[in-house]
Amino acid sequence: MAAKKSAGEYGASSIQVLEGLEAVRKRPGMYIGSTDERGLHHLVYEVVDNSVDEAMAGHATRIYVRICVDNSIEVRDDGRGVPVGKHATGKDALEVVHTVLHAGGKFGEGGGYKVSGGLHGVGVSVVNALSVRLRVESARDGFIWSQEYERGAPRTKVLKVGPAGDRRGTTTRFLPDPEMFSTTEFSFETLAERLRQSAYLNKGLWLTLTDDRTDREATFYFQGGIVSFVRHLNRKRKATHDRPVYIERNIGTTAVEVAFQYQGDSWSETLLAFANNINTVDGGTHVTGFRAALTSSLNDWGRKNGAIKESDPNLTGEDVREGLTAVVSVKLEDPQFEGQTKAKLGTAEIKGIVQTAVNEGLTQFLEENPGDGKEVIRQALNAARGREAARKARDLVLRKGALEGSALPGKLSDCQERDPAKSELYIVEGESAGGSAKQGRDRRFQAIFPLRGKLLNVEKARIDKILGSDNIRTLIVALGAGIQDSSSNFDLAKLRYHKVIIMTDADVDGAHIRTLLLTFFYRYMPAIIEAGYLYIAQPPLYRVSTGKETKYAMNETERDAAIASFKTKNVGVQRFKGLGEMNAEQLWETAMNPENRRFLQARIEDAAAANEIFEMLMGERVEPRRDFIKAEARKVQNLDV
Repeated sequence: MAAKKSAGEYGASSIQVLEGLEAVRKRPGMYIGSTDERGLHHLVYEVVDNSVDEAMAGHATRIYVRICVDNSIEVRDDGRGVPVGKHATGKDALEVVHTVLHAGGKFGEGGGYKVSGGLHGVGVSVVNALSVRLRVESARDGFIWSQEYERGAPRTKVLKVGPAGDRRGTTTRFLPDPEMFSTTEFSFETLAERLRQSAYLNKGLWLTLTDDRTDREATFYFQGGIVSFVRHLNRKRKATHDRPVYIERNIGTTAVEVAFQYQGDSWSETLLAFANNINTVDGGTHVTGFRAALTSSLNDWGRKNGAIKESDPNLTGEDVREGLTAVVSVKLEDPQFEGQTKAKLGTAEIKGIVQTAVNEGLTQFLEENPGDGKEVIRQALNAARGREAARKARDLVLRKGALEGSALPGKLSDCQERDPAKSELYIVEGESAGGSAKQGRDRRFQAIFPLRGKLLNVEKARIDKILGSDNIRTLIVALGAGIQDSSSNFDLAKLRYHKVIIMTDADVDGAHIRTLLLTFFYRYMPAIIEAGYLYIAQPPLYRVSTGKETKYAMNETERDAAIASFKTKNVGVQRFKGLGEMNAEQLWETAMNPENRRFLQARIEDAAAANEIFEMLMGERVEPRRDFIKAEARKVQNLDV
């Protein structure tokens, strides 16, 4: 009698082969990043990007996106339509595109796409696999062809619906599968922001978003392209020169577009880079080429025209990027990206191409606009004068950041754990709350850093002043990774805690401190946010108790539900005005115990939108902030009750 195989036995029979789109449904995160709200919206981006590729190829001018009442999505363009007809596989080409991974017109030469964002050929087939149903219609060759699918499998053959008439292009409608996603509710604002960005990057392209659920519609069209993008980013800032610099060059098969403008009321740099419409958040060779050309061109022109004196040293890259808002967009054949996420462009020859284009274009702009050139040089020279003071302050912080023994700041109550992946740092508002947190924590893995007074608003300060702030300087030392400024003195591998938790009072002052901290992390430690290490604690507002049993509530709805659950009139309700009102046991139970606590994870969904919000709320100019408050004040309820 044969022995039974043990549950843990690993042999040839353990090897599984996933056929067709089965792999997508098995591991959706591998293809769309996540199955939360971000992954849901990524489905729309995949379909829209196919239509944008048609526009980049010169075959489409309009794209329509519709959120239907049932939360299905319809995307329609006026391009060439998906090819139909028998494919080498024996199936119709329309079916191959929608049911086979790595199938598309973006791999070889011929009538497909020379320039494309989606190079892996997995886009629409992945959308198909993760949808309850999908229907595609292709208007081409004088007819309309259609096919329907259910969770990636064809429900019908490719059918000739009828004559196309004046209609051309592709129409795709799909309903995301609730079995695959934690939510299937689309956000109008999220999709609108993405379509707006696509319109900026493809001047002359019309994109319309309609929401049947709320009867809303928005249309995006920018003849100015990325110049309009820069103006949009700087619309609430004080520009150093009125007209953005715009450079457009075609070198070989590569198209280079660059637009930038300096702002006089901010010291931060905003640079958004794109390759074939893909936002390369980690930069790459196109960014390297732009920065090299910017530094050399300004130095050469400044010396030639006397804007930089002979006794002055050359401006550095750090100097010329202070206050800069720039958009760099390249469109090229066969781009090489570093990593599956396409976050960084690695095509080596692009550096020289962009550098040549920007050198030529910027030199021409400076010769034609010498007044603007001198103003930019003056601003960069001011940055250079503050650079030495900043260097001394930075070096002092880094020397104290050796993270050995007494180098750690005295206000930090560190944990015993030395593995960053198991360590947590609570940044707590005030000495009183800090005292309760120290007593209530689990000192094995939880460290406490109490803030004394308000944090410096880093949006209004140069780096030397920022590093001179005691709160910020000691926080940098406690975290141990350095500071991520233009000198890039930051090493995420040295971060001492992989959970950095902001815990402030649930009132206006607490919200202000939380915003100041978020501004600091966004500007000078964005890698912590990108890695998913920054959290916001959600301590309760209410304690509901009968004496024998206690429940905590985050808001009035939870409070009322807790009161009703006790089914007695003898219920006591306490509203916490701040963390300092909680004793150590209560703070541990509600905000620090991993089994009970609630966190919000800080994420940067859209760099341009995030940058705009931080500058509006925390920047030098009062007018945009005042306008925002006027517009949003009516929506506020229970302000600091």
